Amino acid sequence: MRQTTIAAIEEHQVFAIVRGLDPDNVRPTMEALYSGGIRLVEVTFDRKNGDENTLAALDILASEFQDELIFGAGTVTTVEQVKAVKAMGGQFIVSPDFNADVVKATRECEMVSLPGVMTPTEAVQANEAGADFIKLFPGGLLGPEYLAALSAPLSDLKFIAVGGVDADNIPDFAKAGAVGFGIGSNLVNNTLVANNEFEKIYQNACRFKQAIESIRK
Repeated sequence: MRQTTIAAIEEHQVFAIVRGLDPDNVRPTMEALYSGGIRLVEVTFDRKNGDENTLAALDILASEFQDELIFGAGTVTTVEQVKAVKAMGGQFIVSPDFNADVVKATRECEMVSLPGVMTPTEAVQANEAGADFIKLFPGGLLGPEYLAALSAPLSDLKFIAVGGVDADNIPDFAKAGAVGFGIGSNLVNNTLVANNEFEKIYQNACRFKQAIESIRK
């Protein structure tokens, strides 16, 4: 299962990062993403408002979309959250930081580990701890040039650019060494969800799918 998830991430590359989604809006949002070609979905934990909506969304994904989507959780900062995601059928764990205990627990639960880093030191430490991919965060603020400088001496690491990534700069991040891209509000905008504009989410998904196809040509 874990190797299958790694292969799926390398194949599909774009993660839809979903934040603060009401359970009633999970189904139409996921249907729009899937129709637009997105296959990787990260549902983030909410450090301010609690875990209830995140776990509810993961439950819907597990029961209704397990054959269509590869899903996991983001903003995971504790071992307890790792175990909760595993219980919900999640396949990967994404964090804003590098926490060796979280990486270890993720691997013990046979899930894929994507800790967040900013520096070469953190990247190497995360890799040595067992991370499968290295999340560069905040990617948009640091920029493709920073990733290129970081990945040049660490070319064996699999970097995922997250934060400030859009369809226009994906080619630049890919050229700099990114093998995947985490997309938040540029893909799933909560205003669109609140207004039931799922067609626009579908259109966003199509645009990112096209951006991935363009860098493969």
